[in-house]
Amino acid sequence: MKKTAIIAAVLIAIVGLSGCNNDADVASQNLSTAADNFQINRRIVFYNGFTGEYMLTIEGLCSKDNSSTDTKLAIICKTGPNEYKKHFLGLSNNVTYFIEQLDPAAASTYHYKVVFKPSVIVPDISIK
Repeated sequence: MKKTAIIAAVLIAIVGLSGCNNDADVASQNLSTAADNFQINRRIVFYNGFTGEYMLTIEGLCSKDNSSTDTKLAIICKTGPNEYKKHFLGLSNNVTYFIEQLDPAAASTYHYKVVFKPSVIVPDISIK
């Protein structure tokens, strides 16, 4: 089972990174992976495109959630060792956002970053 998991992780890494053609692609992928693991300090600003006013600003170790759509943005922020907050905002023709990386982060252009989390493969099971 351990050997199968390692082979699967390697195959996923190869497929996921096969589109990285240059140094900028590799660095971008590594920064995105770090941000998705709450290692990058970010500022997310929602603003009204008609008035130019900021509606909401979120700062911290934040990542764009996979449940986001064209009309809804979900942001998850790590607020403590095992504490997270999830924020939602509706998007429209006059409401948009930008995500800013606040601090520089090291991103190797020679090495791909692969994160293996066994807790995702064998999740906690709750019986009700």
